[in-house]
Amino acid sequence: MKPTGRFILTVPQTARSVGRAVAALVAFTVLAGCGEKRPAAKTPVAPGGTAESPALRWPMSRGGPQLQGRVAARVPLRPAVEWTFQVKGAITSEAAAAEGVVVVGDDEGVIHAVDWQTRRERWQVATGDTVEATAAIADGRVFIGSDDGLFRALELADGKLAWQLQGEEKFPTGAALVAGPGGETRLLVNGYDGISHCLRALDGTLLWRHETEDFINGTPVVLAGGQVAFGGCDAVIHVLQLSDGSEVHSVKSDAQIIRSLAAWEDTVYGVNHANQLLAATVTAEQPIWVYEADDTQFLTSPAVDEALVYVGARDRHLHAVDRLTGKLRWKFGTGGRVASSPLVFEDAVVFGSSDGRLYAVAKDNGRELWRLDLGEGLENAPAFAGGRIVIGGGDGTLFVIQGGAAP
Repeated sequence: MKPTGRFILTVPQTARSVGRAVAALVAFTVLAGCGEKRPAAKTPVAPGGTAESPALRWPMSRGGPQLQGRVAARVPLRPAVEWTFQVKGAITSEAAAAEGVVVVGDDEGVIHAVDWQTRRERWQVATGDTVEATAAIADGRVFIGSDDGLFRALELADGKLAWQLQGEEKFPTGAALVAGPGGETRLLVNGYDGISHCLRALDGTLLWRHETEDFINGTPVVLAGGQVAFGGCDAVIHVLQLSDGSEVHSVKSDAQIIRSLAAWEDTVYGVNHANQLLAATVTAEQPIWVYEADDTQFLTSPAVDEALVYVGARDRHLHAVDRLTGKLRWKFGTGGRVASSPLVFEDAVVFGSSDGRLYAVAKDNGRELWRLDLGEGLENAPAFAGGRIVIGGGDGTLFVIQGGAAP
């Protein structure tokens, strides 16, 4: 049955009052929910970067709107845990890091903002259910969904609510940050009720919405031609115009798409419940290739670079597949299932395993470079910020890992 979508945008009362007073000025100025003037939004930066340094931020799921999971740096060598932060429940989201904080969610339903410099919690916000979604950080705010059916905009300084959106189902995946006209920040948000939204980050204004026939399981991915794509339980990859949300193309899959897609130019890569990794373009009616491996289930969102697509599986391996042909190039075995979406450096791939270890393997042949035993299951995707690898564990530890000098 097609899900029905009833979304309610709520803003704190003070913001609503001020909003009425300044309604005539909205077309000319950008105002915060509490009425103070906010600086003009800047164009979100691609994976891992800021204007000051290209490796200090990981502001959204998979690092940037193409969801490639890529880092413009060589992998840290001789890794060691620099510092940790402990929460009560299991960490259930990929870390996001920007503007001086690291944000994660846990299975107790709590959003944690940890100060990067002091290594102490700046604030926490309790929700009504597990927080699976990766935060998006921009313009002095944290944008994050929860399984309680609310997507929240929180002030980065203190965690206070700026606005929120209520859905009929949970928000299990992160929002994508994109730039709108005039450089304003916009959010692409998928709900489990089968509705994709484009929202203005400033105040949550709905710019467009697109309804599908079933649940959506991933973050929207932005394509090179001004389009956005995602898949869901209707077993369809939907391709929309980024400008207005109209559907321009669709590709049928053999089964439900179960994770976020990754994009390389006009091609997307994803995994489905038919135990397939597939590639599809925005013009083809069918996938251009399908990769299967001994009927194993693929568990992660793919990562992609110029040559390969990387995906983790229940067979305890990371699989590296040729991006153009879909042929296996190599695979690397661990002691547990690989549900941690890979992080791709210039020379290596880093990922976690349920065996409690973080692995780095060479991109060209899958040769092990190092492993780091962290002592708890690692099923979240690693992030990269401030020259550090950041990953949350199944026992509630947030690990910040630095590299030493090359031997």
